Amino acid sequence: MNSQGNSDVIRKIINIDEEKCNGCGACAAACHEGAIGMVDGRAKLLRDDYCDGLGDCLPSCPTGAITFTEREAAAYDAEAVAAKKAKETEPLACGCAGTHSRSIERKPSPAAGECGVGAPSRLSQWPVQIRLVPVKAPYFSNARLLVAADCTAFACGDFHERFIKNHIVLVGCPKLDSTDYAEKLAAILKNNEIKSVTVARMEVPCCGGLENAVKNALIASGKMIPWQVVIVSTEGEILD
Repeated sequence: MNSQGNSDVIRKIINIDEEKCNGCGACAAACHEGAIGMVDGRAKLLRDDYCDGLGDCLPSCPTGAITFTEREAAAYDAEAVAAKKAKETEPLACGCAGTHSRSIERKPSPAAGECGVGAPSRLSQWPVQIRLVPVKAPYFSNARLLVAADCTAFACGDFHERFIKNHIVLVGCPKLDSTDYAEKLAAILKNNEIKSVTVARMEVPCCGGLENAVKNALIASGKMIPWQVVIVSTEGEILD
């Protein structure tokens, strides 16, 4: 017996190569049973008994990180999966962002007490972190892409109006994240019709990594997509 209460059997089950996983969350979204979740930015098989072994998650993985293996595992528990689904409610914004990709429709003007009074949010999709966004999503269709360094929105007071408005936003910090953004960005560019790319970065040298990642992604995508780089000073001035 295992800790999940089922007898172990030899059966086909998925295997996730964490070295190949780029953290897009597409497999977790494709897993109808909830067997896969995002842990520390990587896909992980959370429970053997939730995996039915049918492999709906395989074609959704852009890096080939998911394969089948045959090993001793808890038998698939359809009743447990059904009970789990019955308890599920609409996920909160603080849930795993990588598995809840969605567009956001903004009200004409926010009500008193809402975030954005006086300066409404222009964000039109969720999630925004490069490591968490899916490779394909409806909001990428004919999108103007904004790839922004984390600090830019804090340095520039009118960032939403100047940069985020009418753009799909991807944010990251090349100094704090160990992931090479170029591969993920290239996959997004290849799999979607992107109209243009704007890179918003800080003047500090480490932000050059974000610019280089976009440049390398554009080359790897093989597409001729207009792009520009905007540099923000630590005082919030637009330098370029």
